[in-house]
Amino acid sequence: MKDGGSAKTILRALAGEVLPTPPIWMMRQAGRYLPEYKATRAQAGDFLSLCYNPELAAEVTLQPIRRYGFDAAILFADILLVPQALGADLWFVTGEGPRLSTITDQAGVDALKPVDAIHETLNPIYETVKILRRELPAETTLIGFAGAPWTVATYMIAGQGTPDQGPAHAMREGAPEAFDALMARITAATIEYLAAQIDAGAEVVKIFDSWAGSLKGDAFQKYAVAPCAEITGALKARYPHIPIIGFPREAGEGYIGFHKATGVDCVALDNSVSPDWAAANVQVDGCVQGNLASSHMVTGGQALVDETRAIVKAFSKGPHIFNLGHGITPDADPDNVSLMIETVRSANT
Repeated sequence: MKDGGSAKTILRALAGEVLPTPPIWMMRQAGRYLPEYKATRAQAGDFLSLCYNPELAAEVTLQPIRRYGFDAAILFADILLVPQALGADLWFVTGEGPRLSTITDQAGVDALKPVDAIHETLNPIYETVKILRRELPAETTLIGFAGAPWTVATYMIAGQGTPDQGPAHAMREGAPEAFDALMARITAATIEYLAAQIDAGAEVVKIFDSWAGSLKGDAFQKYAVAPCAEITGALKARYPHIPIIGFPREAGEGYIGFHKATGVDCVALDNSVSPDWAAANVQVDGCVQGNLASSHMVTGGQALVDETRAIVKAFSKGPHIFNLGHGITPDADPDNVSLMIETVRSANT
């Protein structure tokens, strides 16, 4: 692949440039709303087999780029591959989602593999990154990612997603030493995982803290901000020119100051905060990403157009990457994605 370098719009926005038209990509843009994805997943057999098949994982990553011409491709993988690489059992239940073996005490943490053993499991993911760097269009930025330690820990402790992350909160309050040890192991593994993605060709990395919103007050600082700052600092020391996006979903007031507290180049925003509020309180510190409600990809129509235009306008005075406030859902209409892109790219014409 030719290197588009600083001409790539997402890299320009991440460097702080205010562009006349914001670059666009979409969380979960390779996914079940696309018929071509469903066909490739059926070919793979199951979700994990798709993640660990570099050719097929690269294919589904490329599908939305071919269809829509997004400004970035995000590696197709899953945040729970890291716990699997650390030795947790991982499987997916059709229609219900992921299941893991649970860790509830120090003995469970001690039984995990050392951090330097993760690459044995994760090497196929790095191979996917290498394929993508060869095959992506020169103007398309390649984004790697990992789950944030708190979010990954919630799954490792509960063994599945939970409405309130109750088991993880119970462990951090009831067995804080074991919980902190688990967080430290995940944090160290995440640094090495993202570093290997960068070595393989990722140009940007994103840290997804999907359950950050359930952390309040000091807990948010200790378990959302501090691990993100540790990961960012370690990666910046090795790769000073690689931009990092942080996504502490549903952080609310916690979005304020997140750039400075963690060192990330961009803060991704969910749609529970208004663009005008975020422009005044978050974008003042650097690039922001977001934040159209993913429900618009289902319902479409004039409401999609109006809200998209409002977001572009609200963030037009600072660096901005257009995205959804959360991942696109399987019931979305692919035509609504086209309408969103067309609206963003014509908003200032």
